This record gives sequence, C-alpha cells and structure tokens, in this order.
Amino acid sequence: MSDTRYAIAAVLVAAAITWGLRALPFAALTPLRASKTVQYLSARMPAGVMVILLAYCLRDLSFTHARSLAPLAALAVTIGLHLWRRNALLSILGGTAVHVILASTVFTS
Repeated sequence: MSDTRYAIAAVLVAAAITWGLRALPFAALTPLRASKTVQYLSARMPAGVMVILLAYCLRDLSFTHARSLAPLAALAVTIGLHLWRRNALLSILGGTAVHVILASTVFTS
C-alpha cells in the first residue's frame, strides 16, 4: 500500500471513530430522558454540586487570620447578589471581583 493510501485510510478511520464517539452520548441520552431517576437528579444535583464546591473551597480557611476575610466577604457578596438578582453570572463575577480586589489590595502579605 502506498503512503498516500495509508494516510487516507488512517484519516478516514480516525474520522469515523471521532464521529462515533461524539454521537454516542446523544444516542445514549434518548432513553434516559424519560427516566425518573435522571429527572430527580437533574432537579437536585446543581444545588448539591454547589454545596460540595463551597465546602471544598472553604475547607482550608483559617478563621484566625485577617486574610480569611477576603473569601468570606466574596462569599457574602456572591450570596447577596444571587438572592437579589437571581443571576448566576452576575453572582459569580461579582464575588470573584470582590475576592480579587480584596486579596490584591487590602489583604496583601
């Protein structure tokens, strides 16, 4: 087999495998949409994931140092913005901005 035929065959096999791997999740999702378990998890998981992320982010926070006020203030701003506007993007950006500003200006070491 010539090098050109081998290269074309390799590209076609790679394209077929890539297409198949990208189509597989959509084919597997169709029967899952009617599942009561998936519907339950889709309603409950976002809040659960946020609680886990919150615990992970605050697990090493020392409450004895003044520097720990920056993440706590950012958390308060994030919660406040979300309760006020119910906009996830605004909450995340606002909390991040407060944390970056406080950590880089007020609580520098």
